Amino acid sequence: MKIYNTLSRKIEDFHSIDDRKVKMYSCGPTVYGYAHIGNFRAFVFADILKRYLRYRGYRVFHVMNITDVDDKTIKNSMKEGKTLHDFTRFYENAFLEDLKSLSIDMPDKMPRATEHVADMLALVEQLTRKKHTYRQNGSVYFRISSFKGYGKLAGLDRQKLRENADGRLVDSDEYEKEDARDFALWKACSPDDGDIHWESPIGKGRPGWHIECSAMSMKYLGEHFDIHTGGIDLCFPHHTNEIAQSEAATGKKFVNYWLHNEHLIVNGQKMAKSAGNYFTLRDLLDKGHLPRMIRYELLSAHYRQKLDFREKDLSEAAANLQRFDELFAKLDAAKGKGNSAFRKLIDEARNGFESAMDNDLNTAGALNALFVFVREINKIVEELSKEEAAQVKAVLLDFDSVLCVLKQEQITVPQDVIDLAEERKQAREKKDWKRSDELRDEIKRKGYMVDDTKQDYIIKKIRGFLVQAWFQT
Repeated sequence: MKIYNTLSRKIEDFHSIDDRKVKMYSCGPTVYGYAHIGNFRAFVFADILKRYLRYRGYRVFHVMNITDVDDKTIKNSMKEGKTLHDFTRFYENAFLEDLKSLSIDMPDKMPRATEHVADMLALVEQLTRKKHTYRQNGSVYFRISSFKGYGKLAGLDRQKLRENADGRLVDSDEYEKEDARDFALWKACSPDDGDIHWESPIGKGRPGWHIECSAMSMKYLGEHFDIHTGGIDLCFPHHTNEIAQSEAATGKKFVNYWLHNEHLIVNGQKMAKSAGNYFTLRDLLDKGHLPRMIRYELLSAHYRQKLDFREKDLSEAAANLQRFDELFAKLDAAKGKGNSAFRKLIDEARNGFESAMDNDLNTAGALNALFVFVREINKIVEELSKEEAAQVKAVLLDFDSVLCVLKQEQITVPQDVIDLAEERKQAREKKDWKRSDELRDEIKRKGYMVDDTKQDYIIKKIRGFLVQAWFQT
């Protein structure tokens, strides 16, 4: 298995620190509002990575943080007149619901920043003992000039970074990309923070954003672990600062592999409310798009390529997923005498799927291998025995343990629709085509359709945007 490591800027063979066990950290949400569709590209990518590692036989321990204290959470909680706890828990719960909607596997640990302030203070103290910090106006700052390797993740030359002068004392975690200032580890209590602060040996205040991830990741994964993921926008300054403060504190390499997904844009533009192209997951669900369509679209392009998300493309995603739905229905209905050619097709599909995924998680290539498999299996599906069809289905579900888009939800067909389908079958056997057409139209009015096969028929439920759940009687 090969993955692109942002740290080395090349594709590398993946080797875990401990045999067959992977420790993985993902930057989680800042819970001050509903997560937008660009956020979920990062979370779906991390989910695909974790699932494929497990597919490949690794045991994965995954940690994703919840940032529930920073400038945005404080500002917005005060604006709504809510406690920080009540405000952030509401959006945290919404985020967890969204993860479930997109079939994203829950991390093993989801530590909240507010519950790990003591760990952050201990890390600040450790950095202070090693002379990597300085204090001013009650705040504690990391001195980047004290860390020789600063900027290596983002490809920055520390010698060319401008000295920080007064600009370093701006109390904000909002950075422009070209900003090379020292950063806050502990922020002194400010009137803008209201009553949100912690008492500490270094004064009343709150942690800076960057120290949160270092403290929580090392608490649960150790000082040196395998994988850290996040969006490319976090490479600098957030991940750059994580490396600096973590390695300065421990003297050890922090993370072996850094994986970053590219930006998601919408309709060819950066997503922004002012541009009218800003979507939360809930916005799309409210429009009738199904979660598996959205997940499919998010993994349809390689994670290191920009993804131009267009709502109209969800119809194409639905049509592609329908091909899998149709094949599942045909496999469930299989009653043939057998065709041994399916074994070769399974081997080819598995080789194509794994070759693509082993090549830096090429989900687009993996999906292409599956579509070839579907096309070839469809040529012989009605010849397959029940047992052979079950083997084909099992392989598809094995691939779907990684992708989580193939298997549609199961819905019970109402008995009156089944009765109409049976009556239609009898009418067709009697060659009463007029009655057969009448029954077909009546079934359609109830939101279902019937497809005839050589042996029987298949009932399918009409869903919005072409996606249909299929059922064999």
